[in-house]
Amino acid sequence: MSKSRLCLISALALLALLAVGVFFLNDYFKEKALHTLPYGFKKFSLYDPLPACGRWKDHMPKTRDPATYHLYIEARKLWRSKIEWQLTHAEATRILTDVRKAADLGDWGARALLAHFYLEGLGPLESNNVLNPDPYKAVEIARMAAKEMQPWGLYDLGVAYEHGYGGAHYDVDLAWAYYLRAAQLGSPEAQMALASAYGEAKRPADEIIMQQCAYQQGHGPAAYELAVKTGVNKQLQEAIHLYQEGVKLGSIDCAQDLEVMFRLGYWLNDSDEEKAILRPLGIGVDPERERRYEAIYDALQVNPDLKLSRLDQVLPLRCRFGLGILSAGRTAWQPGGADGVGECIW
Repeated sequence: MSKSRLCLISALALLALLAVGVFFLNDYFKEKALHTLPYGFKKFSLYDPLPACGRWKDHMPKTRDPATYHLYIEARKLWRSKIEWQLTHAEATRILTDVRKAADLGDWGARALLAHFYLEGLGPLESNNVLNPDPYKAVEIARMAAKEMQPWGLYDLGVAYEHGYGGAHYDVDLAWAYYLRAAQLGSPEAQMALASAYGEAKRPADEIIMQQCAYQQGHGPAAYELAVKTGVNKQLQEAIHLYQEGVKLGSIDCAQDLEVMFRLGYWLNDSDEEKAILRPLGIGVDPERERRYEAIYDALQVNPDLKLSRLDQVLPLRCRFGLGILSAGRTAWQPGGADGVGECIW
């Protein structure tokens, strides 16, 4: 074999090796880019200081076009007026059409709801199905919102990364970076996700702080978690207050627990000790109150959007301690009598 031929073969082999190297290097950089945190994000660490209690409303558009918002909210009301399988095909079509139109016109609430429809579908029955799930489109909408630093979009994108769907590759670190950023900007769902992480790490004080962040924004599930914790810690008067506040915020779990309390006359333990504590707080067997909270529970099953701001006028809780009164809007007992004996009047 001639020297020139050997040189040619060597050159071709070297080029082939370079091509393979470039291919794998390009693949490496692509993979690395997929797992790179966006600018301004940081990896979530249980050892970092707690994020401040952000408010999601402070990071959303300040104005909404009235006509577009009306189109969206009327479609949402129709969607929440029934359990989804009860919708007619015409109703489901109208809901999807109007939400999609409002989303195209830029309403962020309509975009969030449309992302939900793409993720879950709309119309569970063959007779009313108008949209099958399409996670890729759901994530596409979430990415648009996340690019605008809207808390709900950041949280939804975090969920997509945590579970690896819709074109969002599976990456737990990236998911929790999105949860952290969303929590910083006030997403109640993200704040609850961080609370869960602190709880699993045996940091109950920090767990409660993050739950309180969400609760202060009117997040019903946070009220429920706080009610359970205070009850377990034997702070039953505060637990009852939180349950009532949770019902006002639309927590179906709070409504269910209060319904059970008035049906059974106790919370966790069927013991004389617990009943003796609950009795002055107004908790005992009460068929009428059981029926009312059951009705609220049923209503929330149909429409989780319900907020019962006038609940205290229908089912008021007033705890009297001596001459002082603790209303449902207060968070601490105010003793007014020297005898220290009180009662709650429903």
